[in-house]
Amino acid sequence: MNEAGIDTVAPAEGWRRLPLYRWWRMRLVGSVDHAAVIAEIVEDSGWSPRYAFMILMSAGIAVLGLLLSSPAVVIGAMLISPLMSPILGLGFSLTLFDFAEMRRSLTALVIGSVIAVLFTALVVLASPLKAPTAEILARTRPNLFDLLVALFAALAGTFSIIRGKGATITGVAIATALMPPLAVVGFGLATWNLPVLGGAFALFLTNFVTIALSATIMARFYGFGHRMTAQQTWMHSAVLLLVFVAMAIPLGISLSRIAREAYTATQVRSFLTDRYGARARVTQLDIDFDADPIVVRGVVIAPRAAVQAAGNVRAGLAEKIGRPVNLQLDQVALDPGTSALDAQKVELAKAQEAQQAEAQSRSVARLVGLAAGISPDDVVIDRDHQKAIAHDAPLPGAELSTYRAIEQRAQALADGWSVEIVPPLGDLPLIRFADGADTLDGPAKDAAAVSIWAARRWHIAALAVPGLPEQVPAHPSLVERRALAIKAMLDAASIRAVPGRGGGGAYRLQPSQPMD
Repeated sequence: MNEAGIDTVAPAEGWRRLPLYRWWRMRLVGSVDHAAVIAEIVEDSGWSPRYAFMILMSAGIAVLGLLLSSPAVVIGAMLISPLMSPILGLGFSLTLFDFAEMRRSLTALVIGSVIAVLFTALVVLASPLKAPTAEILARTRPNLFDLLVALFAALAGTFSIIRGKGATITGVAIATALMPPLAVVGFGLATWNLPVLGGAFALFLTNFVTIALSATIMARFYGFGHRMTAQQTWMHSAVLLLVFVAMAIPLGISLSRIAREAYTATQVRSFLTDRYGARARVTQLDIDFDADPIVVRGVVIAPRAAVQAAGNVRAGLAEKIGRPVNLQLDQVALDPGTSALDAQKVELAKAQEAQQAEAQSRSVARLVGLAAGISPDDVVIDRDHQKAIAHDAPLPGAELSTYRAIEQRAQALADGWSVEIVPPLGDLPLIRFADGADTLDGPAKDAAAVSIWAARRWHIAALAVPGLPEQVPAHPSLVERRALAIKAMLDAASIRAVPGRGGGGAYRLQPSQPMD
């Protein structure tokens, strides 16, 4: 106090006298060996041969687990991934204003990520499995739960590092949210499937930003960088603020979109409930936010007197949410009394069945579109026959067997539906016979089966078989016997075989006649 009774202690010194601040400094900050933690992080956050080797091993395991759709194998990749070290280095460097360490950590992270993406792309190109699996598709649309996973992993990982137990916890906590999305980015790059690539990269970027910011905040909480040095001017503070803002932009955009969609869904349900009255019930409400305008599908069960014109409801809903809307609403009218109960149940069952069929067809279109590398809007859906047809986008280095495998994988995922993926036009595979053999072994049968599959997808009714005689001679030559063996497979598949040129150890079928 001065003579006028005014406290002359600087504000920064005044709040340091508070009991809570003293407790924080003594019990939390004072219990941490800051120098040892920083030394450990600096030692592990940079580039090294061990780091590069573990990146390759983790990426290889991750992409194989994704291609096999095996969660256990993917978890194995999470356990050995070293990506947590440069991310922690980045988070602590932001707290300490250590720009040299920031560059070092970012360099290791960027190079490691690029290596992981390129290595996984090479594995996918060399693999016969190029169809998106359930594990791959699960990492193409980041959502709020993915953000929470990254947040909890970052807080747990940073805490364990600071408290001296990071060797057993942080590898699992941090890597969980990063290596699998990077492997999916490599898959999308290898197959040139832009929806998969973009979705996985968005998930990686969102999780990376969340982890880095969370590590920075946790480090600040434990007193790292608390005492400013004379060299840390206001320009350093401005740079740190800009870094925070730049890293928070992708996260803010993602969270904002999630919040808007959740708020819009609440508005839609509230509007329909108010519009049809307290005795009405809104069921099976589904909103497609990717459509333009957005598509709202649902079923309203209400008394017959409350049934309204669909146009009026759509106009009111558009006014309520403040944007155009495509309303697809099934209104189930309930008559008073019990005499019409059975009819009402049938009507309700039909409405629910139609709604479920619509939702299932959209799901199948999205799944097949991702598998074929095209937009779901380009997938032809025959709901009556539960059939989906897509013309596959060309894949670099892919053979016809690759497209057939993609169709089989999509067929397995689209339960109860028939999936047809039409491959780009190209040469049919060679059918090779063993020396002196005139029967089809396993690889030869597979090549013939791929030729038959491609002919059906291209609507080809006849295939020219090299060496096939017009009439079967009494003593056919080896070339003719081989051609006749191929003809037998075509006959079984109801595809006409006609004579073609050539023949020998390898046979390549040629389209002869398109189907009507």
